[in-house]
Amino acid sequence: MGHTFSRQGPLAQSFFIPKPAISEKTLPDQIGKVCIVTGGNAGVGFEVCKILYEHNATVYLAGRSEEKCKHAISSIVDSIGSKTKPKGALRYLKLDLADLTTIKASADEFLRQETRLDWLCNNAGVMLAPAGSQGAQGHELHIVTNCLGPWLFTHFLHPILSSTAAGSPPDTVRVSWAGSVVIDLFSPKHGMSLDSDGNPQLPLSDPQKLYAISKAGNLFYASEYGKRSRTQGPSVVSTCFNPGNLRTELQRYVPPTRRMLQNLMLYPAIFGAYTELFSGFSEDVSTEMNGCYIEPWGRVLDVRADVKESCKSVEEGGNGIARAFWEWSDRECAKAKSSASAARKATEVDFYRERTRYYVENEKQ
Repeated sequence: MGHTFSRQGPLAQSFFIPKPAISEKTLPDQIGKVCIVTGGNAGVGFEVCKILYEHNATVYLAGRSEEKCKHAISSIVDSIGSKTKPKGALRYLKLDLADLTTIKASADEFLRQETRLDWLCNNAGVMLAPAGSQGAQGHELHIVTNCLGPWLFTHFLHPILSSTAAGSPPDTVRVSWAGSVVIDLFSPKHGMSLDSDGNPQLPLSDPQKLYAISKAGNLFYASEYGKRSRTQGPSVVSTCFNPGNLRTELQRYVPPTRRMLQNLMLYPAIFGAYTELFSGFSEDVSTEMNGCYIEPWGRVLDVRADVKESCKSVEEGGNGIARAFWEWSDRECAKAKSSASAARKATEVDFYRERTRYYVENEKQ
């Protein structure tokens, strides 16, 4: 990150926050724009989708549950009421971030329907899942849902993001990654540590620290994707946002007593939408600021110095952890990509075998 931003700690991210820089009242018309919001069926994602649709964007709600996403779509449409119907669209996109072998199919389904993608908002996530929770391939649940799944989804969508950027005004095509105040509060030194083989060290019995590590991982993705985008073709803006301390379904694993106390200090989900909209549409954010950290409700500030050091390569004067985590993610997802390819080939073999059996049996009749 070439820019220098002011440093404000967790208290400044949680209290005495300035008014939102972008809201439903100030967001420009988005007609012709296509956006994907992961986890768009509830909480902050729902509010983001609602505002985008009201401003004429075509919005894909990406999530596991078709029932929940379609219910969210109906709720958004119903909320418009007698007002003029927006000129955009709301569509469901199946996406299970915890099963890496299914993610290419989700990206392919989107690519069958669209020829552009203006904003990919990696909003979905899991927080404080019970110790031992895992994804479909055995990865720790916070790491696969919050990091590897979004990384792989973005990987498959990068070509359409890049092609959209090539034909769009500068700095208008973007990828946003979900961070959190816990990066500053609870992540270990440098955001995470890696072993000698480049694998992240995960305290499997500590869900709070696992969540913090996964959020630091998203900051690292924002930085690395931004660097690679700038050197590998039409540049895509890549930022990490802390949506804020909010009352959402993300709190579902928080113990009831703690959740009750937290609710006294939490903001409505729509304020988190303002933060995310800033990352997606603010004219104050550009590719020159790729990897920057956006705090509530739309301010570009700095994370802890030791975490910021990890975003820099050794050549840039940092420790290179972000690059190493990106490379680890690539290796882990390569396994899933090969598994998905093998599964598709097996399906094709079964199809041709079944078709051959059908013809043979019918010839005997």
